[in-house]
Amino acid sequence: MRFRPPFLALVLSFTPLVDAQEKDFPGIEKLMTREEFQAAGLEKLSPAEREALNQWLIGYTVDDAQTLIHTSEEVKEADQGIRIEASVNGPFKGWYGDTVFSLDNGQTWRQRLSGNFAYHGDDRRVVIEKNFFGYFKLTHVATGRSVGVSRVNQ
Repeated sequence: MRFRPPFLALVLSFTPLVDAQEKDFPGIEKLMTREEFQAAGLEKLSPAEREALNQWLIGYTVDDAQTLIHTSEEVKEADQGIRIEASVNGPFKGWYGDTVFSLDNGQTWRQRLSGNFAYHGDDRRVVIEKNFFGYFKLTHVATGRSVGVSRVNQ
């Protein structure tokens, strides 16, 4: 079979896309806490082995992980059972349409639904849960008021 230049051009046109996706992937070391990384024994891997694991994880995330969310009961339960309890860093004043919530656990969330809620108290505790439709909502513990949010950082 003869190799055709148009085919080569097509293959090469996808190379920057794949390369960009790989550069955007933070790697297993940044996806896990230091404790999780060490508990899994991953610090023992060589840089080449860690890179091979990262490449496998990228492929798994694209293919199998998406399927498991819909087919595995264990994954469905874990996905629905997400509950994050934290406190907002700094004073909590409510939300005003495009509020960014920086939490004491290092996560950052952004208000995704319109709406305003003014708060003038000292309680900064919030709970973030996934709703039936797969979206996250942030609830202020002291008042029970909630708003839809989306995760800004991983």
